[in-house]
Amino acid sequence: MTLLEEVARLEQEARERISKADSLASLKEARIYYLGRKGPLTAILKSVKDLPVDQRRQVGAEANKCRVQLEAEFTEAEKKFSDTAPRQLIDPTLPGTAKRLGARHLITQVLDEMCAIFHGMGFEIAGGPDIETDYYNFTALNFPPDHPARDMQDTFFVEGDRLLRTHTTPVQVRVLEKQKPPIKIITPGKCFRNEAISSRAHVAFHQVDGFLIDEGVTMADLKGVLVAFCKAFFGEGLKLKFRPSFFPFTEPSAEVDIQCFLCSGAGCQVCKQSGWLEILGCGMIHPNVLANTGHDPEKYTGLAWGIGVERPAMLKYRINDIRLFFNNDLRFLRQFI
Repeated sequence: MTLLEEVARLEQEARERISKADSLASLKEARIYYLGRKGPLTAILKSVKDLPVDQRRQVGAEANKCRVQLEAEFTEAEKKFSDTAPRQLIDPTLPGTAKRLGARHLITQVLDEMCAIFHGMGFEIAGGPDIETDYYNFTALNFPPDHPARDMQDTFFVEGDRLLRTHTTPVQVRVLEKQKPPIKIITPGKCFRNEAISSRAHVAFHQVDGFLIDEGVTMADLKGVLVAFCKAFFGEGLKLKFRPSFFPFTEPSAEVDIQCFLCSGAGCQVCKQSGWLEILGCGMIHPNVLANTGHDPEKYTGLAWGIGVERPAMLKYRINDIRLFFNNDLRFLRQFI
């Protein structure tokens, strides 16, 4: 049998397979057999180069013509099966499929609420970089080199004197370098400390620092601002207390504790069985900080505080593990939409 006769035989055989095909799968199988890279028609086209010169053109033309015709017939036959395939009908009387919309994370909601309370007291909002220098994070805030107070904040150092800020207080220094009193600023943002992750602590957390600098500012002003904030945030029935503390950038310094909401003061793992939870540190801005930023500490005084966001959120919404804020568990997050 000559190659021309073989081409004609293959064409007739393929057409019979197309006419007898009873499914789309059988059609695809036949197409691959006759027109695939390892099929008989492809083999003929590859062998054309070995034919005598006077036969190449005729055999090549017939083989290509056969291939084009079969491609068209296979495609047309596949369309018929596609047209008869069952279609999924839409029933307009059925209820639609609900799609969940995104929402703000609980930490974002609490952060916005805190900022709104302080903004209502006349405080403006300022921000700063997450990666700070040693000068802004420590030195300008009255942390002497090798002072034990630096050990209070386990730090992630990036390179040289650069580090992930351990608090948002460095923004206070940046603002004081550019502005003159009176100044009323809050500085919300993310902070980082190299701490063991537990139900009470995490390596990343959020903080709202604030400060007010003017002539004649006293500790009474500080207490008035913080009591007003705590009652606005937690409710009028809140129990809180101020106790002496130490921070290099304030003098005198204090910490504010509120009664643990989870155990109502009885003691639990979150409050370390004390019945109280520290929510913020505060004090009068240290004269050295004012002097470091070019302000006369004999003329101006200032109050400052730093409050975390996660712990007050835990108290307000009865959450017993800080890690839940960072696990991205939708079952937890959807409770606060």
